[in-house]
Amino acid sequence: MVFRALTILLALALAPVSAQADDNDTRPHLRPHGDTQQLIVDGAPFLILGGELGNSTASDLDALDATWPTLDTLNLNTLLAPVYWELIEPVEGEFDFALVDGLLEQARAHDMRVVILWFASWKNSMSSDAPAWVKRDGERFPRARGEDGRAQEILSPFSDASLDADRRAFTALMAHLAEVDRQHTVIMVQIENEIGMLPNARDYSAVANTAFAEPVPDPVLAARDRSGETGSWTDVFGASDVTDEMFMAWHFARYVDAIAMAGQAEHDLPMFVNAALNRPGHSPGQYPSAGPLPHLFDIWQAGAPSLNFLAPDIYFPDFTDRISAFRTTDNPLFIPEANRAGRAEAPADALFAFGALDAIGFSPFSIENTPSPETSLLGRTYSRLAVMSALLMEHQGHDTLTGFRPPVSHDGTPDLSDQSVAMGDYTITVRFIDPWTPRDAQTPQTHGGLIIQTGPEEFLVLGHGVTLTFQSNLHPGAIAGIDQIREGQFVDGEFVGARILNGDESHQGRHLRLPPGEIGLQRLRLYSYD
Repeated sequence: MVFRALTILLALALAPVSAQADDNDTRPHLRPHGDTQQLIVDGAPFLILGGELGNSTASDLDALDATWPTLDTLNLNTLLAPVYWELIEPVEGEFDFALVDGLLEQARAHDMRVVILWFASWKNSMSSDAPAWVKRDGERFPRARGEDGRAQEILSPFSDASLDADRRAFTALMAHLAEVDRQHTVIMVQIENEIGMLPNARDYSAVANTAFAEPVPDPVLAARDRSGETGSWTDVFGASDVTDEMFMAWHFARYVDAIAMAGQAEHDLPMFVNAALNRPGHSPGQYPSAGPLPHLFDIWQAGAPSLNFLAPDIYFPDFTDRISAFRTTDNPLFIPEANRAGRAEAPADALFAFGALDAIGFSPFSIENTPSPETSLLGRTYSRLAVMSALLMEHQGHDTLTGFRPPVSHDGTPDLSDQSVAMGDYTITVRFIDPWTPRDAQTPQTHGGLIIQTGPEEFLVLGHGVTLTFQSNLHPGAIAGIDQIREGQFVDGEFVGARILNGDESHQGRHLRLPPGEIGLQRLRLYSYD
């Protein structure tokens, strides 16, 4: 099946200027392609084969320097790295960009691009990365308060002083990048990290309570199809934790939008926010509430039109369903934290994201801690993708590209049923249980791949642990036959064939097989007969 999500309402009207950049624009920006958008770097589409550092690694340049052998072995082309407000502005108004400059210098030495993660007002809901002069002055920089009135380790988004301080620091960072990074080592910026409220769904400080009693802003009413209604949040939406979450989402979005606009004025790069996903059955306040979650997309897009997209951090097993909600015509998919590094599922997750959902990037967390990087299947997957990325991106946003992996429920139960997709005149069926490997010697929920249709009867298949069979749709009674299967690799952007696979390797012309345990690439040519 081909996985395509529904369009987000209002997004076209709110699309940021940088998403409409001129084709001759050499700065990093987003550009429409088919029914998706792609990241353009140095004038060409760029596929992020990424990894995110652990939270503290980038706080010390020696610690960062020690990670590069692992990162290079994994064939990354992009590193996601925090920049910490507390470390670049330890004294109010005095900026120290030594860590930033060291990060860029090391990345350039390893031919690596960088996505900066701005750890500032909020990181995983909390405000632990704000400078000490912010954290220690609760009167000037007030905290959110729980329903019991107690202060929380969360800066209130209703504070003009907190916003002004964060915005000034971010603006200084972006101005510095504009000066020292003319070669575009930094290609995107994430603002804050996993914004959300815990353990209450909203802030109960005095200023927040006043705002909650004020009329619901018109953009929120329009986003929720309630235009023309008047009244407070409770008057319009009722008294509930869902209303509380919507209220906070609007004010978080407005806060972030102010920071994004100020930063883009200094150095216009694509900017996004990431979401800590909610567990099924949990109510607002039981998860980091009011972040850019799918059920709040409309409010976030109305409140923060300067952002280029909203992104998921996924640590749950139901990968295919949860990330699919973030891929719409107007919200390209980027996964800044695709669970922890080293997971056996990561290669299939990446191939599904790139193939089925046209992702612009994939990035496991704590990438420097990948066990045995020299034998990592993700590293070998990245190597394959790097040399064929131009072809893959040519087909993104079109029906000539798809990806597949077994869906897994939130409780970890895999659905190993066959999947079928129509491509041109053929229906291709994918089986995830390898027929020639003992069942107890394989883990089918880690299998997956992608298909690129390069001609009416020609396909490239990349993946592992999958077996493909074929049906002709050319006319009633037509039968699909395998003309040729050839394994190979890409060299200088072109497929270079090796063995022609027939006989036992194709089960006497019955199927195409990519065995478990190694990322294989095969070119398939079909034909139809009666």
